[in-house]
Amino acid sequence: MSPLDLDVTWHSGTSGGPEPAFQVHRADEATVVLRQSITTHFEAPFLYLLLGAERALLLDTGATADLEARPLRALVDALVAAWLEQHPHPGHGLVVAHTHAHGDHVAGDGQFADRPDTVVVGHDVAAVHAFFGLGADGAGGHLDLGGRILDVVAIPGHHETSIAVHDAATRAVLTGDTVYPGRLYVDDFPAFTRSLSLLQDLVRRTGAEHLLGAHVEMSDVPGVDHPRGSTRHDGEAPLPMTPAQLDAVAAAAASTGGVAGQHVFDDVAIWID
Repeated sequence: MSPLDLDVTWHSGTSGGPEPAFQVHRADEATVVLRQSITTHFEAPFLYLLLGAERALLLDTGATADLEARPLRALVDALVAAWLEQHPHPGHGLVVAHTHAHGDHVAGDGQFADRPDTVVVGHDVAAVHAFFGLGADGAGGHLDLGGRILDVVAIPGHHETSIAVHDAATRAVLTGDTVYPGRLYVDDFPAFTRSLSLLQDLVRRTGAEHLLGAHVEMSDVPGVDHPRGSTRHDGEAPLPMTPAQLDAVAAAAASTGGVAGQHVFDDVAIWID
């Protein structure tokens, strides 16, 4: 596959006009990044559609369940159909999984309940670990899309069901709400720091180049975020984060000592319960 095209300006409520329910960006032929419009929900989550020869993975379903106003199912069906025109495969399947089980990542699941050849992964730890074949330590999981094998690891700390997905084809790691340019809400600090260390090891071992999270909440001014609930982001930090930024986040988390409260750094704000 060709290198990912991540040079994109995301809709952020600043155009002054209507925005589509989901912005679609083809990062490469088989990798689609979707962003739910911030005008429909302030979380404006990113969703990822990874296409393989035998099945596709939709990672997260967004923050809104409304089929009419937010027709995610129709959009995904159209994207998969376009892929299959060039890469036909009878019985091509779809896996709907989640970076974690918070509501802004699973709200659209119901749209896929009756879709043929589709598996919607459950929202609890046991279901997630069983589906991906994760070991007792949360490692060793995978999903074969057909010519595109994804590595899956558990990264609790933000939420007990949090996972990261490594895609060797694109040298990307999808990190959900654990690492992204925004407010990192920490529910379990020891688990969070272990997960950051695991991500660092994963990046070093695989040579991953991009960390792609589920939101952008930091502005393009270091250390300044867009307030929670904002439906307009004037100037956003880039979505992709680098291995060096991951190392900086891990060092920043360690520097907090796990003290409850908000800790602000250039690339992230760490909120510890």
